[in-house]
This record gives sequence, C-alpha cells and structure tokens, in this order.
Amino acid sequence: MRKADKLMVESISTIQEFGHKDVNPRPKWPDGTPAYTLSVNGVVHRYNIDEGEFPITLLRPIAFKKAIKEILWIYQDATSDLTVLEEKHDIHWWNEWDIGDHTIGHCYGNTVARYQLMEKLIAGIKKDPYSRRHIINLWQEEEFQNLHGLKPCCYQIQCLIRGDYLDMLLYQRSSDWLVSGNINQMQYVALQMMIAKATEYRPGEFIHIMANQQIYDRHMEQADELLRRYREETLSEKEPKLLFHPKSDVFSEFTVDDFTLEDYEPIRPQLTFEVAI
Repeated sequence: MRKADKLMVESISTIQEFGHKDVNPRPKWPDGTPAYTLSVNGVVHRYNIDEGEFPITLLRPIAFKKAIKEILWIYQDATSDLTVLEEKHDIHWWNEWDIGDHTIGHCYGNTVARYQLMEKLIAGIKKDPYSRRHIINLWQEEEFQNLHGLKPCCYQIQCLIRGDYLDMLLYQRSSDWLVSGNINQMQYVALQMMIAKATEYRPGEFIHIMANQQIYDRHMEQADELLRRYREETLSEKEPKLLFHPKSDVFSEFTVDDFTLEDYEPIRPQLTFEVAI
C-alpha cells in the first residue's frame, strides 16, 4: 500500500485510540463553540522523494496547484498581503485571519521578506553546502509584538546536503491533520524541489516533524469516512508523481505552471470540513 495513504490512516487511528482531548482551546467554531481536538505529540513522517515516494493521499482530492500557490505567496512573493493571495493566486481561505488591513500582519511572508530568509538560504547552500545552518525560521518573537494573524504552524525548514541530494526537514508546531496536514506535506515537497533546483541539487529525503498532530471534534465523521475508504474502496495502484520542469533555475522565476502531477486518481467525492478560527 502507498506510504501516503498508510501514514494517513495510521495517524487517524492513533489519534482516535490514544489522542488526548485539549482543555480551554483557543480556536472557536463559527457559532462560538470551543473547537476541541484529540491529539498526539511527536509524530514524524519520512519520504524519499528521489525514489518516487510522494506525500499526497488518494483518500480525498487535494488541490495541489492551490497548495503550491500558497507556498509561492509565502516564500516567493514574500508578503502577508491578502490582495496578492486573492488576485494573483485566487486563494481566499486566509481571509479569516485578516488583522483589519487586508493582511495577516507580521508573520509568514512578511517575516520572509523582512529578514531576506529565502535569499540567504539559497546563497548559504551555494557557498557552504555542508553547513548545518541552512534554516528558515518563521517563529520570530519580535514580529509577534506587532499585529499578526495566525502564528506560523509550519514554522521552520532546514536543508541538509547529502552528496547530490538536498534533504529537507519541516518542523510544524501544530498539524490539523485532516484539513491541512497532507496538504502541508506535498506543498513543502514542492518547495524542496524549488530550493534544490535553485542550488543545483536533486531533492532527496523529506522529513516532516509534527510536534502536535490533531483531529477536531467536528471532523470525526470525516475521519471515519477516510478509514472506510481505505478499507473498502479500490485505490489506484499508480504512484502519483509531482514533476518540476522550470524554464529557469532562479527561485524568483519559478511558477505553479512549472509543476505537473501525474497518475493522481483520488477517491471522490470531496469531503467538507468546518474551519475553526
């Protein structure tokens, strides 16, 4: 069975069996009810991209191009401006975190731009490949003293060179597993491919470290449906492949159209999830 689907259902089953219910949660449902979760701590998923492993589930459709556009907004556009996200990328799901000026404030892309994090990362890899300091960290306490929306969930990446390969670790403080967990994995593999291309390496291993992996109380029906699909539906035996063929090796010139996803045949219909804010 494909690794992505196996890890998806293993995580769901582990959370349902061993998850701990939180106390006084910050997020609320649209009706004002506290959004409780069941969660487990310290989860690690590992994929070898060079050997054809790719973290995208077949158990529900994933809008892979919009996921990559979101990554470009953060790390290439390097802005927290929601107008850019809407007009350039046709993405609207961040609007709930608007701080009042149609931005999400001093976080995410704003932090990338202020500290020139992507430029420094790429230059550092080229200059000193085997350094262990190739890190982008979005968790900047100084930024949080200013107005900001959601604090970064995927808050740090670290790139490590291994021969011809660029391995990447993604550190995530909180993973809403059913809604964005698998999306985060595939979009950060896309980022890994872009960084590898810009530094003349091949994407190697992708390691996703989730400090807290959770399922919301109003998503348990969807969790059961994903488990049912895994048990009862016929999944494609084809391994989806994310291909990256840019016309340039300059990070700022990459586009979502440089990516294609082959052999992706997810089970439908799509599931809907109420979002807690």
